[in-house]
Amino acid sequence: MIAETLILFVVPALLAVSAGWDLASFTIPNFLSVALILLFGVFAVAAGAAPSVIGWHALAGLSGLVVGFALFAFGFIGGGDAKLFAATALWIGFANLLEYVLITSLIGGGLALALLSLRSMPIPAMLAGRSWALRLHDSKAGIPYGVALAAGALIVLPHTDMFRLAAG
Repeated sequence: MIAETLILFVVPALLAVSAGWDLASFTIPNFLSVALILLFGVFAVAAGAAPSVIGWHALAGLSGLVVGFALFAFGFIGGGDAKLFAATALWIGFANLLEYVLITSLIGGGLALALLSLRSMPIPAMLAGRSWALRLHDSKAGIPYGVALAAGALIVLPHTDMFRLAAG
């Protein structure tokens, strides 16, 4: 019951909050990534995951952290994105990590194209006074990649061994 609740409701809610926060502020608070990591431990125990499975998922998360911070160091993504990538890689695991990266990249590319297109048009009057809309519309601003990371995780997560483990 705990494992199912976590993977069906709590993790998707945290991912949605991460995406929304990034969209509104171009930041992803650390507490969201930390919560995802801590809840993975609770989930793994509640679902009865084998230690080897937990270890491989932990290694996927660590790999995600290394890759994420390399991308951050080169200025491709923000620090919050790097941490969210690591936290989602922990849940996704190696078996679906390439699928996650591909889907997230496609979503991120689509998001970038959409924002570039929208930024070439005048901001609608009803959004002109909204700080989050002005930030999104700013041609010098980046792309809130947490949206793509969260969306990719929501698409891939139901196909992972963790999801199957929760289903019993």
